[in-house]
Amino acid sequence: MVKALTGDWTDRHSEEKERGISIKLGYSNTTILYCPECERYTTLHMVDSIRKKDDLRFRCPICKGQLEFIRNISFVDAPGHEILMATMLSGASLMDGACLLIAADDKCPQPQTREHLAALNIAGIKNIIIIQNKIDAVNREEALENYKEIKDFVKGTVAENAPIIPVSAVFGVNIELIVEAFEKYIVTPDSDENENFQFLIARSFDVNKPGTKIENLIGGVIGGSVLEGKISVGEQIEIRPGLKGKEGYVPIKSTIVSLSQGSNFLDEAKPGGLIGIGTKLDPALTKGDALIGHLTGRLDTLPKISKEIELNVNLLERVIGSEEMIKVHSLKHGEKLLMVVGTGKTGGVVTKILKDSYQIELNPPVCIPEGFIFTISRIINRRFRLIGYGQRVNHKE
Repeated sequence: MVKALTGDWTDRHSEEKERGISIKLGYSNTTILYCPECERYTTLHMVDSIRKKDDLRFRCPICKGQLEFIRNISFVDAPGHEILMATMLSGASLMDGACLLIAADDKCPQPQTREHLAALNIAGIKNIIIIQNKIDAVNREEALENYKEIKDFVKGTVAENAPIIPVSAVFGVNIELIVEAFEKYIVTPDSDENENFQFLIARSFDVNKPGTKIENLIGGVIGGSVLEGKISVGEQIEIRPGLKGKEGYVPIKSTIVSLSQGSNFLDEAKPGGLIGIGTKLDPALTKGDALIGHLTGRLDTLPKISKEIELNVNLLERVIGSEEMIKVHSLKHGEKLLMVVGTGKTGGVVTKILKDSYQIELNPPVCIPEGFIFTISRIINRRFRLIGYGQRVNHKE
């Protein structure tokens, strides 16, 4: 579906291509355009893919009128497999809205579909579009039966009133309706540019090819989403928690040398879409997604690093992602957990059980903005399964 909208296949890693599944978060950008004459939405890729060699760009393929620029948007392609749930949850923290893809030729819901919808509930993402894909693989009666299963599945959830759009991504059927739904149901959120700049890292790269000479090396690149504020090329930044030293974690400091969104280079970055930040960092620090989950901001403006947190915990009634309906029991003292907050994963150990909250020790520590939610998974049948979420307790001093 993302390829139909943007031209990019988001499974870029060799293992993803070999196995035919998403493992890491995939990213892609596109530009939404609108034809006022035809009252039709489209994307730049969709127009360019059918444009003839001598035709002008930004022209409607139907009436040949001038297309209006609406906005640039970014996609985060999250893995569907329940084993990779922590990766999916890290993607949810970047989203302003979500497309919940459901295959028309499968019974609904699949275990991972239940898990994804639960994650959207937890993350508080209410702008949802349900896409009933693969309608080319079923007949009319089967498509309608699947539609009823979807309606029953989302009843009483955050997606109860979400539109359901039947599409065939392979054949490009109804793709324009998805773009129209973006404009109707997933609006650009308001942001305050005067807030302190905060940037959540979702990927980090070494863009240098093997064998590059030292004098030609390019600094490390971090990718992710601006949470608030804005920043310009040339400014200094700090990344926390940073590097582990003998006496704890030390923030990493650097200078911004470039800002980009897809192939477009920017002078400044604001909230909205996914941004790549080129830095002067040693590429060894950023290669292999080493900085996922870290928070970036101007010098001395970021929250303190947390080694231990107190959470108000909300447990789900049933374990999500399991074929069996397993009841969720309370957390136990000394229990080991997998915690996902923002785009980062960390291990948690319950150190104290209080009247209305739990004290949890984190390893590695985290640096997170106020109000972020921690998702909680425990080992069930040798796999981490989502069992609930927690909100940080702020004690008044």
